[in-house]
Amino acid sequence: MSNPLVSVIIPCYNHGAYLEAAINSIPVVEYPLIEVIVVNDGSKDANTISVLEKVSNSGVKVIHQENSGLANARNTGIRNSLGKYILPLDSDNELLLPYFSVGVAMMEQNENIDVIYGDPIFFGSENGLRKVADFNLQSLITGNFIDACALIRKESLLKVGAYDEKMPFMGIEDWDLWLNLAFNGFKFHHISEPSFKYRVLANSMIKKDTAPNYHKLRKYLQRKYSQYINYDAPIAELVKRFKASPPAFLFKLILISWFPKYYKRLVDSEKIKPF
Repeated sequence: MSNPLVSVIIPCYNHGAYLEAAINSIPVVEYPLIEVIVVNDGSKDANTISVLEKVSNSGVKVIHQENSGLANARNTGIRNSLGKYILPLDSDNELLLPYFSVGVAMMEQNENIDVIYGDPIFFGSENGLRKVADFNLQSLITGNFIDACALIRKESLLKVGAYDEKMPFMGIEDWDLWLNLAFNGFKFHHISEPSFKYRVLANSMIKKDTAPNYHKLRKYLQRKYSQYINYDAPIAELVKRFKASPPAFLFKLILISWFPKYYKRLVDSEKIKPF
């Protein structure tokens, strides 16, 4: 078999209950140039160990390591990958065809595209398609809207050092990577199609680790990218505008909060100045 075109990297920590579904969602029959790498990040759960042995015997590359965290596990998979493109997949999520039927072809034809991301379908404790926005750097600085499950040109990924393993808490490794790529001039493209399934769990890492420490993580990003990010600047600008004309400020705030379409029409017709 030729070298794979896409390496799907799946970190796994005690997620044996979902791992097989994640692997089975990868369309290796339709698109044979896919490499599947599972990084066992120190799982202790007996069922997970059993599932890892089973998938290893079926041809999936399984790498075992001591528990070192999500960023390290993804980087281990990347270091051991052969694909031209990297597609991270959480062990409790599932893939859909568009990343391969649309995304790979688009990246093959456009060398200036470094990341392609699509829309998730939520399932589990929440259900339904979640439409995400086209790429905008200012929006990305404000908050992450691109899931880790995105098609990434490996060459570009390695140029920025892959995932940051020094973060104080887990949960925003993907956000940090997108910022790092964007600040270094790499290009993103959004395909407006359901491209993966995102399992919503009541006890997810985001709820347990990320949410309680979000402000500390955001401060970490601000320190790391101090030449690009100043989260105090927007607040300072809003305070300045409020002090200049409180009634006009409050009027626009009400419009943009409760009547956004009307606000946009007024701005577009130049009847009011934008916020």
